[in-house]
Amino acid sequence: MKGKYLSFSFSIVFISWIVGMVINFYLKKTAFYNKKLTSLNFIRSERINRILGIGVFKWIVKNTFFRFFNQKIKLSGRFDKADLVALRNEMTSSEIDHLIAFVFVMVFVVIKVIKDDFLLGGIIMGVNIIMNLYPSLLQQEHKRRIDRLMGRM
Repeated sequence: MKGKYLSFSFSIVFISWIVGMVINFYLKKTAFYNKKLTSLNFIRSERINRILGIGVFKWIVKNTFFRFFNQKIKLSGRFDKADLVALRNEMTSSEIDHLIAFVFVMVFVVIKVIKDDFLLGGIIMGVNIIMNLYPSLLQQEHKRRIDRLMGRM
């Protein structure tokens, strides 16, 4: 039964990535996106990020098959400020994709909790946190590093 719930949870999360990309595609054309969404920063403290395990998640992304998912988020040996701006924009897009996907999946979690299916709701929530919230927090950490680097240039 738990295996069925887990596979359902992963299916919903993968579908949510597509939903996030589609909605974000249209959001990019709005002023709200450029004014508000590009500067989101939920957790500014590196200490809290460390407590949440963002460093472990970063290692997992770098050293497993996840590194092949978004090939646009890479920086070569030599780069200039234009490269950093393009990289930051791509990271922002990816971050917003994951946040939209997170909210999309939360609808399923709420429905399951309302229907008193707490086990399935909890499993979906756990998978959603790992597959959507953590990547978004990781992108925010990387954006802060890029901002510091661009400030030095």
